[in-house]
Amino acid sequence: MSENETPSSAPQPQFAIQRVYLKDVSFETPNSPAVFATQWQPEVNVELNSGGSRLSEDVFEVVLTLTVTCKAGDKTAYLVEVQQAGIFTIVGFDDATLSGMLGSYCPNILFPYARETISSLVSKGSFPQLLLAPVNFDALYAQHVAQQQDAGAEEAPVH
Repeated sequence: MSENETPSSAPQPQFAIQRVYLKDVSFETPNSPAVFATQWQPEVNVELNSGGSRLSEDVFEVVLTLTVTCKAGDKTAYLVEVQQAGIFTIVGFDDATLSGMLGSYCPNILFPYARETISSLVSKGSFPQLLLAPVNFDALYAQHVAQQQDAGAEEAPVH
């Protein structure tokens, strides 16, 4: 066997997007129409979470959840929650690489869809356009892994 050949038992690494879809969406304006009469100096808070689940041996669903809360003074102007999901085929990667793909690469693919949905909903609610800044999912995933390792080290018994 030459250097460029791989054993036939090892599957070639493959990644494919099967589907990207909106799993859940919520838009609330609890203080309208009064909020439209206030001076617009919003405070925007963005929460972000992602999770993955195995659907079959090589097929995974990843759900990116974004929650945006916008306050004008002490009143909530709007609250948006979007669960943007995707189904991905991922074959032939080691566990560490697979984990990184589910925790970083797939959410990175889903984010522009979620950002567009949020922007559209906010505009349809008659609020000024909201453009979410890009997110560094690689850094967030690395931080998550480091926190898990720290938590594991803290739980390890001392001899």
